[in-house]
This record gives sequence, structure tokens and C-alpha cells, in this order.
Amino acid sequence: SSNCVEWSLLPPVTKEMVARAEQLTGRFQGDPSFEYEYTEINAEDAERLFEDGKEPMIKEEARLVATIEQIDRAVGIIPRGAFVKTPLGSVHENRNFEGLSLTEAKKLSSYFHFTEPVNLKNKTLLEKADLDPSTDFLDSLEHDIPKGSWTVQLEKGGTVVVLRSLLWLGLTFYHVPMTKQYGYVYFGTGEKNLDLPFML
Repeated sequence: SSNCVEWSLLPPVTKEMVARAEQLTGRFQGDPSFEYEYTEINAEDAERLFEDGKEPMIKEEARLVATIEQIDRAVGIIPRGAFVKTPLGSVHENRNFEGLSLTEAKKLSSYFHFTEPVNLKNKTLLEKADLDPSTDFLDSLEHDIPKGSWTVQLEKGGTVVVLRSLLWLGLTFYHVPMTKQYGYVYFGTGEKNLDLPFML
């Protein structure tokens, strides 16, 4: 929306849009039709982006879509047990999920990235033996690199658990223990915190 009254859907994201958006730095301009120019780009990326012979341009709308995809992939999370995997491999929302206990809700191991697992495939059979295949089919936050990229806090007198990402500053996840209430929201600049390893 450009006027906060009329709203339209964003276009679907493509791999090319994400690749181009990753080369851009700086904050958003606030104009969906604004076109970015590639100023500081290395030779390898330039060859990939300029392979069709034309200088690629990316509009702010496409950059926004790609940034949302990056944020969802990197820090979109769910509590353990909110979704289940059937023996046939399909994933469904768990209707029996009644929330995490307060003790479990304070642990990073109780939250998973809501995207295709990467670290889970690298675990040994011994490590996988303790996992429940119906609920532990995603990557846990406790193994995120760099370590310490999440903060866990209690709000409202210990009745709400809040996780904040230090990699994408502005991403806040909440869960009310013993209830089905959870979700996340992002209010940030759209810039990844590349200095995080040096801050920890």
C-alpha cells in the first residue's frame, strides 16, 4: 500500500529476486516503484546477474518480497508440537496442541524453524534416537549459528514468552504458555545484522 487505505497482494517470490535483493544494502525508500542500481558488486555476482546482457534493475516491491522471504526462511519459527508430520510425510497443524509448559517455553530447544530442515539431516542416528519423528522433524533454534542469536524473555509477569532475533533486528516471536496463542511479527529496517558474530 502506498496510502494505507488501498492494499494489494505482493507478487510471488522467485530465486532470481532473492539473489538480486541479497546484493543490495541500505534501507528501503518507501516507494514500491523505486529502482535500485548495483554499485558495489563483486565479479562473480556480476557475471551471474548480468548473464542476459542487460543491466539488471530491481524495484523496491521485488526487494520487499525477497526480504520477506529471507526473513521467513531465516527466523520464521513455531513452538514444538504446533505442527505434526504424518507417517506418509505430510505436515498438518496439530489440533491437540495446547501450548508449551512455562518450563519448556523458556528453552530454545522448544522452538523450530518453520522451513525445510537443514541441520536435522546431518544428525547421527544416535542423536535422532531421542527425537519424536512426528514433532521433531524441523531444525531447533538451539543449534543456530552464531550461538546467542536469540534472546528469550518473560513478559507480563511471566505469562508471555518472547523471543527476539538478533540476526534480523525487529523480529519478535511470542507464545503464551499453556495456550494455543503464538506468532511473530517483524518491525525492522529490512537489513540483516551482519555484525552479529562480532557483537556476541
